[in-house]
Amino acid sequence: MYKLYLDDIRNPKTDDWIIVRNYDEFVNVILELGLPNVMSLDHDLGEELEGYDCVKWLVYEKQYDLRNIIFIYHTANPVGKDNMEYLVNNWNKHLNNLVK
Repeated sequence: MYKLYLDDIRNPKTDDWIIVRNYDEFVNVILELGLPNVMSLDHDLGEELEGYDCVKWLVYEKQYDLRNIIFIYHTANPVGKDNMEYLVNNWNKHLNNLVK
């Protein structure tokens, strides 16, 4: 497994992350390597597609099971953080309800 760090400018404090700078890199790494065990996400990527779009891709387009992934939201945008976190949490609740 690996750790994925999404941010257009910043770098993680340790070297054990795969760094992606935008939506396309995010999608390509996951398609190539599969889901990571940890994701650290920035919301504001300085482009049209943001961190929230990456989360929407995971949920709506791929419908990945995200329940065993650790999500870290290191964005300085509190609304963006809330939106990403809300989507992941609600998707995971939905998956849990399907199992019952």
